[in-house]
Amino acid sequence: MPDVFTPEKRSQVMSLIRSTGNKDTELRLMLLLRAAGIKGWRRHALVTVPDTSRGATRPVLKVKPDFVFWKLRVAVFVDGCFWHGCPRCYVRPKQNRKFWDTKVTANRARDEKVTRQLRKAGWRVLRLWECALAAKQVNRTMGRLGRMLEVSTPEPHP
Repeated sequence: MPDVFTPEKRSQVMSLIRSTGNKDTELRLMLLLRAAGIKGWRRHALVTVPDTSRGATRPVLKVKPDFVFWKLRVAVFVDGCFWHGCPRCYVRPKQNRKFWDTKVTANRARDEKVTRQLRKAGWRVLRLWECALAAKQVNRTMGRLGRMLEVSTPEPHP
C-alpha cells in the first residue's frame, strides 16, 4: 500500500512520535518474574561501567538494562523483535529499506557493545527476544533466566 504522505510530511509526522520503549514486553517479563517468585531485581537501574572500546571519548558507559539483579550482577535486556532485528521474527520493511537496514544494524551494534562492556566489567548479561515471552516459549525463557541466576556469584553493589 503506497504511503499517503510525501516523504517530507511522513518525516514530520514520524518525528512527533515519541518512543515509550518496550513497556508491554517488560511488563510481561515483570509479571513472569513475580509469578515465579524471583526477587531482587530493579527495572531501569543505571549501571555505569568503564568504556574500554577503542576511541571511547567517555570514561564510563551508562546503561539502563530492563532488569538489574544488583547482588548477582546480572543485567537482563528484553529486545523488541522489530527494532533489534530478531533472526526469527524480523520482517524487513518494504518502504525505505536503506533507512531501516541502517537503523537495525546500528541498534544491534550498540547492543553488542553494551553487552561486551558489561561482561568486561564482571556482569552477566542475558538478552531476551520479545518473542521469547510468548506463551509457547515462556517456560524455556524462564528456565534460561533461572539458570543464570543460580550460577551467578553474588558480589556487593558498587
